[in-house]
Amino acid sequence: MSLHAARPWRQIDRRKSRQIHVGPVAVGGDAPISVQTMTNTVTTDVKGTIAQVLRAAEAGADIVRISVPDEASARALKEIVAESPVPIVADIHFHYKRGIEAAEAGAACLRINPGNIGDETRVREVIKAARDHGCSMRIGVNAGSLEKHLLDKYGEPCPEAMVESALEHIRILEDNDFFEFKISVKASDVFLAAAAYQGIAEVTDAPIHLGITEAGGFVSGTIKSAIGLGNLLWMGIGDTIRVSLSADPVEEVKVGYEILKALGLRHRGVNIISCPSCARQGFDVIKTVEALEKRLEHIKTPMSLSIIGCVVNGPGEALMTDVGFTGGGAGNGMVYLAGKQDHRISNEEMVDHIVAQVEKKAAEIEAALAASGAEAAE
Repeated sequence: MSLHAARPWRQIDRRKSRQIHVGPVAVGGDAPISVQTMTNTVTTDVKGTIAQVLRAAEAGADIVRISVPDEASARALKEIVAESPVPIVADIHFHYKRGIEAAEAGAACLRINPGNIGDETRVREVIKAARDHGCSMRIGVNAGSLEKHLLDKYGEPCPEAMVESALEHIRILEDNDFFEFKISVKASDVFLAAAAYQGIAEVTDAPIHLGITEAGGFVSGTIKSAIGLGNLLWMGIGDTIRVSLSADPVEEVKVGYEILKALGLRHRGVNIISCPSCARQGFDVIKTVEALEKRLEHIKTPMSLSIIGCVVNGPGEALMTDVGFTGGGAGNGMVYLAGKQDHRISNEEMVDHIVAQVEKKAAEIEAALAASGAEAAE
């Protein structure tokens, strides 16, 4: 494909971390950076929660987290896990017994918060349940719920306090000969989160779960996450990510992939390169892109599409994409295939025609990948 040919100035050297597993999904080491989300349904609404898990998985979520606040939720989790196509992380706060119950219910990973899970004795019981049932764990430090002794020591949430909290719980897990864990040090403040993540990345080889917690609504949360996660990923830090938005979990997955795609760390679906439009546009760029985004959601194959309103940048952008369309005059524009001018099409036919071209190209790419896989097997 023509998209993003390798260049030295585009390479990101990922931090070396050990690899663990969340169910069948590898996290850390040389595994692809996985994308997570979290359901926002009531967990005891089994039907509604399963439906949301399925939509998130269809959008590309590798892992889905579900809150387990009470015993009834732990019972519901067993039914949900049985229907989920992706591994489920049980989100545990305050009640350590929920962690034990979630492990018994089939959760692939247990997320515990050091600030509210209880003393070492209770943590050890959760560790035993995780080991007995083949679960990994995530130590989830949050700036908003640090342990009292650390707040007394440092006076306020700060990177040093968050790293110390994480290391205290890493010690408990490792003292109990448990190493199947990842770590997060989240904050809603981008600077605080970034500094804490840089600090923890220097003192452990555990896989790192990235997130800017409580980032806000769709627009503000996307921007905060893109800045915070984007900069950390650019530095090579991060093995799995969750974008936290006050929005549909499917949107979290989409934003997560867009962040990874922008950094060349993961590719899924069609990367649409489009102009903001201006008076030179030969067609309605904004409406066209909106239509194409919806029409091409079913494409999972990584590929690129340029939709540019005029010939100022259109031909240049099309040179670097799999399929391209550049607006012209007289109600039609130029279609580019594999970076080369191929044929003209009218604006009225453009959307249907481009969808067909993208689908055809995706099929060709998949066929080539299948053929190369077959040859490698031989």
